[in-house]
Amino acid sequence: MSATDLTASTVLTAPTADVGFAALARAIGAPGPTLVLDADALPRDSEALVAALTRIRRRLPDLPDAGGGGEVLKWALIAPSAHPLFDVDYRFVQAMPDAPDHFDLNGTCGHSLLAAVTAAAQAGRLPALRAGDRVRARVLNNGDQVVCQVDHASPRHTVFTAHFVAPPGTRLGTLLRDGGRVVRMANPYLFVDGARLGVRDREALFRGEQPELYATLERMRRRQAARLGWPPNGAFPKVAAVVPVAPGHLAVRALTVGGWHPELALTGAVCLAAASALRGTIPHRLLAGASAVPGRLVIDTPARQVVASYAASGDTQDDELLWVSVGGKETQALGAVAVGVGDE
Repeated sequence: MSATDLTASTVLTAPTADVGFAALARAIGAPGPTLVLDADALPRDSEALVAALTRIRRRLPDLPDAGGGGEVLKWALIAPSAHPLFDVDYRFVQAMPDAPDHFDLNGTCGHSLLAAVTAAAQAGRLPALRAGDRVRARVLNNGDQVVCQVDHASPRHTVFTAHFVAPPGTRLGTLLRDGGRVVRMANPYLFVDGARLGVRDREALFRGEQPELYATLERMRRRQAARLGWPPNGAFPKVAAVVPVAPGHLAVRALTVGGWHPELALTGAVCLAAASALRGTIPHRLLAGASAVPGRLVIDTPARQVVASYAASGDTQDDELLWVSVGGKETQALGAVAVGVGDE
């Protein structure tokens, strides 16, 4: 199956139940699993969608594969794409832990996208995945274009390289928000120089829980959200502390909803790579303008090392970003879930 073999009529079958299909899938390195739902069985209007998701959430039992507390906070809505250049349309929903009707639809999640593709294939809503396949996804939250390239596949386990393709004419300067404090590629990120927080090397960054460092980063995130006019108690922007390791090599520790991210979000790796390409950003400065291999960024996270590749025409705000890719992203289908959206 190639990208051209997938059409809007064959990628996912039509919904056959109250919510079409519902399944759990996990991306290795994500804070928890993703609940994958059939977008065609749900409202498209944001207000009606949140109401339907709230009903599902209130009826959703504790799920044994969900981890702590059985609460699934990452939800993915997937359906055949209405656009002829894409195979699937994907919308990410971040369930917030403070209330059953609190959801944030303002950003995306790369791990959940890959989990959704894996779950859809395992459920028969997507043709069985094989090495070399490419599934083209349109992210409805922000317009991202992502090619999910299958590097390895078995019935329940898949390894992807995710290619985030910048639309033609995407200047590096257009990724900046609030005077350059935030970089927005895949997701908006506030990257903080660890030395500013008294953290100057990889070992210090990854040492224990560090509640004071966590609280400081969360305060900075909330303050930045307010500056951008976003809800301070939402999920965006993301925030991460960064320290240099070597030329072309950074260490990163990021927050996720409810705690430290166990690794680094796929969108975080993508955004960090894009930021490192642009002169004047904190990641670029920490790299001292040097790269061991041009267009390649090595990222140490608390769990493992991630490598991002990228292409840009130069390093000024007027230069263009072409793409960012991150490989070695493993996912596992966990099985179907019984849910319903009937009136309360």
